[in-house]
Amino acid sequence: QVQLVESGGGLVQAGGSLRLSCAASRNIFSFNTMGWYRQAPGKQRELVAGITSGGRTNYADSVKGRFTISRDSAKNTVYLQMNSLKPEDTAVYCCNAHWSYFEVWGQGTLVTVSS
Repeated sequence: QVQLVESGGGLVQAGGSLRLSCAASRNIFSFNTMGWYRQAPGKQRELVAGITSGGRTNYADSVKGRFTISRDSAKNTVYLQMNSLKPEDTAVYCCNAHWSYFEVWGQGTLVTVSS
């Protein structure tokens, strides 16, 4: 059974930085795509950043230039570096992996940005 475990969330002031980690229980290159999603209270879940097995990345317009998705194959881990954080970035951030007809979600990690 594939598992994703996120870490790195917390409370940070506006303008600060956080790095989220998503550790997978198997080789991350076995996934077609991996991504970070977020859901703020009262809002729909949205894709923040994604990365394909080939290394292509994509970002939500709201985070372009501030967030960076990366990976470490030796650690089977995908990261989300978040800089210049804003209060509107406050949300539960979840990691997702997709392959073939399957997908798996992590449990989520809360990011709170204070003004």
